[in-house]
Amino acid sequence: MIKVGIIGATGYAGSELIRLLMGHKEVEIKWYGSKSYKDKKYYEVYQNFFHFTDDICKGEDLEKISQTVDVIFTATPQGFCSSLINEEILSNTKVIDLSADFRIKDVNTYEKWYELKHPSPQFINKAVYGLCEINRNEIKDAKLIANPGCYPTCTVLSLYPLLKDGLIDMNSLIVDAKSGTTGAGRGAKTDNLFCEVNENIKAYGLTNHRHTPEIEEQLSYAGGKDIIINFTPHLIPMNRGILTTSYASLTEKTSYEEICHVYKKYYENEKFIRILDEDVFPQTKWVQGSNFVDINFKLDYRTNRIIVVGAMDNLVKGAAGQAVQNMNIMFGLEESEGLYNVPMFP
Repeated sequence: MIKVGIIGATGYAGSELIRLLMGHKEVEIKWYGSKSYKDKKYYEVYQNFFHFTDDICKGEDLEKISQTVDVIFTATPQGFCSSLINEEILSNTKVIDLSADFRIKDVNTYEKWYELKHPSPQFINKAVYGLCEINRNEIKDAKLIANPGCYPTCTVLSLYPLLKDGLIDMNSLIVDAKSGTTGAGRGAKTDNLFCEVNENIKAYGLTNHRHTPEIEEQLSYAGGKDIIINFTPHLIPMNRGILTTSYASLTEKTSYEEICHVYKKYYENEKFIRILDEDVFPQTKWVQGSNFVDINFKLDYRTNRIIVVGAMDNLVKGAAGQAVQNMNIMFGLEESEGLYNVPMFP
């Protein structure tokens, strides 16, 4: 059995990790780490776990945890993992970090967009960006995983085949994205109160959302040159889910069948990417609670542009599910173990 420790176990992503790992036949959760709820039983924080665990929330001593488990998940705010990580910890255990601390390879870019001084830049290049469908081979031998952000996961997977095959003008990319409120975390914030969110939709982070450089960096790797995009996220009055709609000019006239072939070439054997039938477009309700990303596209022959739509659950494939998928790859397990479930509806 793989012994697991979770820091940030009482946040939304942390609780989703625990839900998924409890259904994983190769895992034993040894450490429920929570600063806010230390010494409380986990089910006293989330009553849906009543009769599933009697374990107590413990502290967040990364070095101590590393001596008792095979892998640590850090579902914590930016700056936490990078302030504690060291060579001794990585010699004891593997670490999958769900924050942005090690996602962006240029430390100056990270510090500019996150307005934080990076405490351990020496580990940035040692970390593997854990977008499983693209970096699977690198993930296998990694000790430190930078689990991708939710918006970047949906955006990059939706566009990756088009960029790899040079089918779109890289300078024409516009990404419009929408997310449920769990993407902002569990902390109390006025903007996330029911009366602020209900019956409302708003754009936020215009031109300066923190996921922008992460998206640009990963799309640049796919396209083979630096890419700058317009990225605008919106907050939607629902609990979970992400929908991205991306617009780009085609480099040449092409057909629906040709684009289908390209997506099939890259994703035909991917269990968690579903390319939908023609004129059936992704909806968040059909991926809720699952690790799937639904993708489809529409060619606009009038403007010679393509519109690509992606949908996924921000807490699963956008956070906890992808982290478990990374763990499965790192330990040589079936990649879908604990994750291959039918999405919930309604």
